[in-house]
Amino acid sequence: MPTQPPPDSESSPPRQPPPPNHLGQQGEAIVAQWLQAQGWLILHERWRCRWGELDLIAGQPNSAGQITAIAFVEVKTRQPGNWDLHGKLAITPQKQAKLWKTAQLFLAEHPDWADLPCQFDVALVGRDRPPTRQTSAPSAIAPRPTLRLLEYIPAAFSQ
Repeated sequence: MPTQPPPDSESSPPRQPPPPNHLGQQGEAIVAQWLQAQGWLILHERWRCRWGELDLIAGQPNSAGQITAIAFVEVKTRQPGNWDLHGKLAITPQKQAKLWKTAQLFLAEHPDWADLPCQFDVALVGRDRPPTRQTSAPSAIAPRPTLRLLEYIPAAFSQ
């Protein structure tokens, strides 16, 4: 039965802005904003249990605001020149099994959502390379590289 999002549980701390230097949390924040722009509700961020962590848990609401589907989103944030296809190669069968177990525990804690359709999505976030500046001025400040969502893979894997 579709339900409203619950208040924050003990398993997931209240939303805190990411520290300015933490690349992974910055990537998660970008994906959370993107999902919200697509109409999803962010139900939890960095939900932890004994099996591991779910980066983002999003709910797809219907027109009445009831959650009708759940997406467990694994966010991979990488620097330019990475070796693992922006994080795609890091979603190994072992990682998938760990995410699956973690999601099962989440649903056990939230039985109102346990019967909803669920999917495992992967979001790949990358840092843009700043353009090279041709300047001789010693005080010129190089442009700061920015993070952006490179690829969002819905239903990236299943058990």
